[in-house]
Amino acid sequence: MKLRILCLGALTVLPALCGDWSPRLAADYLDARQKEWSVWKNSTTTAGSPGAPCMSCHTGIGYLLVRPGLRRVLGEGQQANSYEQGLVGGLRARVDWTDPLKFSKNERGPRFVTAESIFASLFLTLDNPAGEDSQRAFNRMWSLQIKEGKDKGAWPWLITFGDPWSSPEATFYGASLAALAVGNAPPEYRKRAEVRENVASLVSYFQAELPNQPLHNRLALLWASTKLPEVLPHDARRSVIQETLKKQEADGGWTMASLGPWKEHPDAPPASGSNSYATGFVAYTLQKAGVKPSDPALARALAWLRSHQDRQAGYWAADSMNKKYPPDSTLVQFTRDAATEYAALALLEAGDTGK
Repeated sequence: MKLRILCLGALTVLPALCGDWSPRLAADYLDARQKEWSVWKNSTTTAGSPGAPCMSCHTGIGYLLVRPGLRRVLGEGQQANSYEQGLVGGLRARVDWTDPLKFSKNERGPRFVTAESIFASLFLTLDNPAGEDSQRAFNRMWSLQIKEGKDKGAWPWLITFGDPWSSPEATFYGASLAALAVGNAPPEYRKRAEVRENVASLVSYFQAELPNQPLHNRLALLWASTKLPEVLPHDARRSVIQETLKKQEADGGWTMASLGPWKEHPDAPPASGSNSYATGFVAYTLQKAGVKPSDPALARALAWLRSHQDRQAGYWAADSMNKKYPPDSTLVQFTRDAATEYAALALLEAGDTGK
């Protein structure tokens, strides 16, 4: 008990000393979920695709971001596991796909193509920044960029599961991921005249749409700006950070409502108090934007995350914002997957290797 009290007292000074979360349990949970996702099917969606699973905002993006860090702290070596290889291999195998019918037999097909082009640009660049596959991924992504109208500079985005990743406003979120991908590309690539022109169009889109976005999407752009600074001016970055910190709960977390505004979701589970996904996403993004783990507000957020991992199953609990799902369904776990990924990302970013 004395050790725990001492640890709590040290949070504002050195939060990494209080590592009482389990990277092993988080990795095991996420690996099991990726295994389930790779074969999941329902009446309208097939997660499996020819040769490999498809990507997803809720389960795939965060998994590829966090699993290398978990592998390092667990001493698993540098070799990507089979699930990481499957996701990246699928992106590589589909890097030239532009036929919507290869992705979906319904009207969502074209938007699957554009979302996949962004995912491929992001993760193939992380895998091999100067590789031929990365170049092909960017070529496809830029070819699908919107050339006119309200969303000029962005990409048609998946409008499927609702908030926070697939609502109409999430076009901005998808464009932010594209900006993050460009920021990860080699400097010589970003200097090309045609790339500068495409980025300028993207910047114009962000400038026009920034005031209309929920805080969640503006945080996604803040994240992208740490790699591609021109997408968000310094004063705007500071404004997003300050607004976010003002919305922190007394317990150190953030609610999903604080990352809105969102439309009403009358069929959603009741929500109260701090939320694991919101807190993990905010804590990770703020650190990427330069807020130190020793900052008192961030130290409280990291403490909240440490205390909310399920000690048996390894996940951070979070409910859908959109509707109630059967308790034993795959759908009910999507937000939990993202919450676990960003909670672990935030803690690892702070240098907290857990126990």
